[in-house]
Amino acid sequence: MSVLDNWDNWKNFLGDRLHHAQNEGMNNEVINDLAYQIGGYLANQVDAKNEQEKVLADLWSVASKEEQHAIANMMVKLVQNNGSAH
Repeated sequence: MSVLDNWDNWKNFLGDRLHHAQNEGMNNEVINDLAYQIGGYLANQVDAKNEQEKVLADLWSVASKEEQHAIANMMVKLVQNNGSAH
């Protein structure tokens, strides 16, 4: 099963990646920029696997660049407490 198939698995996966990046010394500005780039890739290249991802893709598709950055920043905040490396 892909991490994209289940919303909780996806959040945990993102949380693990976030904690790894932070442990490697990556600052929040770089992390938020990467989240924006990943959000754009997922919205344009990957089919949503669950309802939550579909909502995010729909919001991304109608958002301005500034709003897309805000969505990406909120996703980073959302997954901060997920993953195995709390």
